[in-house]
Amino acid sequence: MNPTAAKPNTAQTPDLDLVRAAFPALQTEVHGHQVAYFDNAATSQKPRAVLDRIDRYYCEENANVHRGVHTMSQLATEAYEGARERLASFLGASSSRQIIFTRGATEAINLLAASFGASFGAGDEIIVSAMEHHANIVPWQLLSERTGVKLRVVPVTDDGELDIEEFRILLNDRTRLVALVHVSNSLGTINPVRRIIADAHGLGIPVLLDGAQATPHAPVNLKELDVDFYCLSSHKMFGPTGVGVLYGKAELLESMPPWQGGGDMIEEVSFSGTTFNEIPHKFEAGTPNIAGAIGMAAAADYLESLGWSWIQQQELDLLEYATAQLSQIDGLRIIGTAPKKAAVISFLIGATHPYDVGSVLDRLGIAVRTGHHCTQPLMKHYGIPGTVRASFTFYNSRSEIDRLAEGLQRAAQMLA
Repeated sequence: MNPTAAKPNTAQTPDLDLVRAAFPALQTEVHGHQVAYFDNAATSQKPRAVLDRIDRYYCEENANVHRGVHTMSQLATEAYEGARERLASFLGASSSRQIIFTRGATEAINLLAASFGASFGAGDEIIVSAMEHHANIVPWQLLSERTGVKLRVVPVTDDGELDIEEFRILLNDRTRLVALVHVSNSLGTINPVRRIIADAHGLGIPVLLDGAQATPHAPVNLKELDVDFYCLSSHKMFGPTGVGVLYGKAELLESMPPWQGGGDMIEEVSFSGTTFNEIPHKFEAGTPNIAGAIGMAAAADYLESLGWSWIQQQELDLLEYATAQLSQIDGLRIIGTAPKKAAVISFLIGATHPYDVGSVLDRLGIAVRTGHHCTQPLMKHYGIPGTVRASFTFYNSRSEIDRLAEGLQRAAQMLA
């Protein structure tokens, strides 16, 4: 995967055994087997560096942020706002003012629908695609029910790519927003986001990219992409759960009304009226997930310490090896064969139900995801209820993929 050019890796090539040893959960035994964890698209495991940083916050710096004059509050504020600066750098944002902490990509999209979408109305249109996660469908449907804005859907080809020509046809002077996934969580398809952004901007239309599945796998430079909004979740990029980021161009964020009311998002409150804080604080009501933000920044540090070149080469090797191994299994059908993919393979074996296959694999200590992966419209496109999904990351190994292939052979025989 290569959404943007990878930063050069000047560090020594990481040793896979040492990398795996840095993730305590990978040492877990499941049904008497060391776990082979292939559910990374749902959530990734956490390295010791992230766990230790969260632990240090709670043991040494635990206090509420902003406004406190005592030392621990100052330390917590410095760490929290330092995390914002770190993530701005990690994402290639022009300023930390463009980084809003949320509970994750889902909350980020809901924030946009409620705030940026507040001015939308009947006759306006939002473009989404048939491969979107439910989190990038349902908030816009709720907005449609409130305002009358219409959703237009970009179709998907049989190999799992967006129909770009149809996308261009859908763009028109009624389009208020293009909201598309950067990398498909179900198929692994890497969408041509530069072309999409250029086409939309040619008509003055802003673009939101759901980057939850992109940021764990490759560097993303939002300033270079020139995208208007971008969202991601920490827990998919080796950080803690319950925290994420909404990025927005400063002029757009400044024009948007607050989403939630409470502490930290205000400048002054009286019963005659309230004035609101500057961005990004205008969109961060209440006590934030301080430890989560700090842990997310630690995850960014960890990823860059490995080097994107090594990460991308490791995952490409895993994808190619797994595709070759699984393709040898009789009756196995891969769903999503786009030429540009992240390290995700969704598949079915004959007429067996994905849940049954996943259950057999679990008894062998192999963790995969089964079901519709919160992409039911996409499953309907293929005429299937769901898939088995194996999603890989840099800490996986060829030997684990061999176990997966052997387990699938056994499942195929048992469930035939």
